[in-house]
Amino acid sequence: MFRSIGNAVVRHPVWTIVAWLIAAVAIVATAPSLPSNSDESSFLPKSYESIKAAQVQERAFPSAFTPSAIALYQRTDGGKLTAADQKDVARITSELGKKKIDQVQKVVPGQPSSDGRYALTLVQMDSRNAGQPEQADAAKVLRDDVKQLAKGTNLDVKLGGSAAQALDQQDSSKRGEALIGIGTFLIILVTLLIIFRAPILAFLPLITIGLVSAIANGLIAYATKLFGLQANSSISSILIVVLFGVGTDYFLFLMFRYRERLRLGDEPKQAMINAVDRVGEAIASAAGAVIIAFLALVLSTLGFLKQMGPALAIAVTVTLIAGLTLIPAIVSLIGPKVFWPSKSWQREPENARFAALGRGVRNRPALTAGLSGLVLVALSLGTFGYNATFDLASGSMPKTKESMVVQDEMQKAYSAGAAAPTDVYLSSTDGKPIDTKLFDAYVKKLGAVDGVANARLSQLNKDGTTIDFTVTLKYEASTDKAIETVGRVRDVAHSDAPDGTEALVGGMSSIYKDIHTAVNHDYRTVFPVAALLIMLILGLLLRSVVAPWYLMASVGLGFSATLGATVWIFQEGQGHSGLMFMLPVIMYLFVVAIGTDYNILMIARLREEAREGREPREAAGMALRHAGPTVAAAGFILAATFATMMLAGNALLTEMGFAVSFGIAVAAFVMAMFFTPSLTALIGHAAWWPGHADRAKETPAAAPAPVSGGERDTAVQDPAGRRN
Repeated sequence: MFRSIGNAVVRHPVWTIVAWLIAAVAIVATAPSLPSNSDESSFLPKSYESIKAAQVQERAFPSAFTPSAIALYQRTDGGKLTAADQKDVARITSELGKKKIDQVQKVVPGQPSSDGRYALTLVQMDSRNAGQPEQADAAKVLRDDVKQLAKGTNLDVKLGGSAAQALDQQDSSKRGEALIGIGTFLIILVTLLIIFRAPILAFLPLITIGLVSAIANGLIAYATKLFGLQANSSISSILIVVLFGVGTDYFLFLMFRYRERLRLGDEPKQAMINAVDRVGEAIASAAGAVIIAFLALVLSTLGFLKQMGPALAIAVTVTLIAGLTLIPAIVSLIGPKVFWPSKSWQREPENARFAALGRGVRNRPALTAGLSGLVLVALSLGTFGYNATFDLASGSMPKTKESMVVQDEMQKAYSAGAAAPTDVYLSSTDGKPIDTKLFDAYVKKLGAVDGVANARLSQLNKDGTTIDFTVTLKYEASTDKAIETVGRVRDVAHSDAPDGTEALVGGMSSIYKDIHTAVNHDYRTVFPVAALLIMLILGLLLRSVVAPWYLMASVGLGFSATLGATVWIFQEGQGHSGLMFMLPVIMYLFVVAIGTDYNILMIARLREEAREGREPREAAGMALRHAGPTVAAAGFILAATFATMMLAGNALLTEMGFAVSFGIAVAAFVMAMFFTPSLTALIGHAAWWPGHADRAKETPAAAPAPVSGGERDTAVQDPAGRRN
């Protein structure tokens, strides 16, 4: 199949390139826009209690006041607000309400702080558009207007709340994407210049992947709209890294093989056909593992992850197709001049360092496996300290953003939970009005819950069938203590609900608690499914039952080592209260899927060495010598590109960038180079049971001719793990 693909694109390179350009123009021109949603509640299914509570609110209290934006006032000198200051706050609040800003439904004054230093203006927006770009635009107008109205006074005013957070998150995302894009571009360019010393080869993947990126984004937008998926601005940053990092890996696999075929004397076009034929299975298997791992995210209960899975799978699929068609077509047109001005491609490197490492694995496989395994186990100990945080908004932007400053100052000036109170909705189950005599006792029980600052009856619907109790927690909504407290509030609300009534607990802390439950569900579902599917791919590729088990076990150990290192760096080292809640899921999929890629390359090369008649230990040593350079180059570029996510300046992408880049480095430089080959050497022929994929061919007529020293070295850069 792969030879047929190579023949088609190399024999018709111009038509192949034109087809890609037509597809790009058509898809980009017609694709819908990809909206971004920062409303955490939209990521949960309707079966969760916090979502049911929100539905009760909409039904029973359609005009209920829930602020989407909060203007926080304080004196410029930090002193207490004077009577004149309070008049200015009242004037600003009144004039702000008269402006009739789009999405804004009501503007009212809020409660002053107990120390008299802060005052509030609360802005209600259309709840149907919560988290949507329209409310971010409204927040921008509000922020400009409120600052303009405060000019000439002694007041300093800042705008916070969910709409302002969406605006700041949007701005932070654009800045982060620019930094990630520039960093990724420079890393790939410089690394490829060092490897090939050829400017055409350095720029070629960047240009082609840019085209692939446009097509992938268009297809993702189509899929998002077609299946009604949720979108989040962080996905764009992840897509940049996935497309350029994985795309460059596949480019390296192909070009190393193309260069090898030229060295063997193939005519240029035939060299590319042979390269696609030989490397196609390796690229397809590697991409297949990644795609399956990403698609496993559709089993997630979180809308954010459910959308991310297909989006990344689409990106990798388009990259795979480009690696097998677009890049071969372009290179076949250019020919060997693609390596200009370097002439080093005409001779083979000696790879003395990898030869030495190979000898170490061959001579001491038990020691190599033991030491590399010990490193992974030691790092894995950090997983016992793992803690999750659930505030997606503050995690996706720097703390210096205005909305984050407002959030921090409100926690100091008011009860930490005042900015996002919890609501308990008590509804009649028989449609009759609830007995008002029960209100006082119920409020007292809610207020007595450990971690609750106060509880009060907020409102009663016109039929008297639903009551809203506002419960203010002592802790900020996204903290562990708030989530634990809302769990206790739920217990009391449910158990002490009067006969004939049903209680539902809503609010941000309730949403975060449900997200925590959903993530735990994903751990039990997504992880095993992804692992089993990847094992199936390994079994089919290697035609073995034994090898997939220890390969996946080694990758799983790499995952735990990565999570442990991330905990130590960010929780222990930098004092973070925890890691972003979705990080282990994303890290598992990236590290397991991509880590498996490098294991595929190394184990396939080891199998080929064994097929030439070498014993398991000798085969492991030779595999490291010849496949090591490819794994090192690909692993370095991919790890470095993911590390650019740390330039975004927010906790989510910084943690994700470190974790994934560290995990890939572990997969490439610890697992694939030492742990996996040494384990395979120790297990021996049993690793390939029940088949005999590692056995040498016994038919003399079919045996290959002896290979000269020069030809022997041509396999050094073989990413597919096959010799010709």
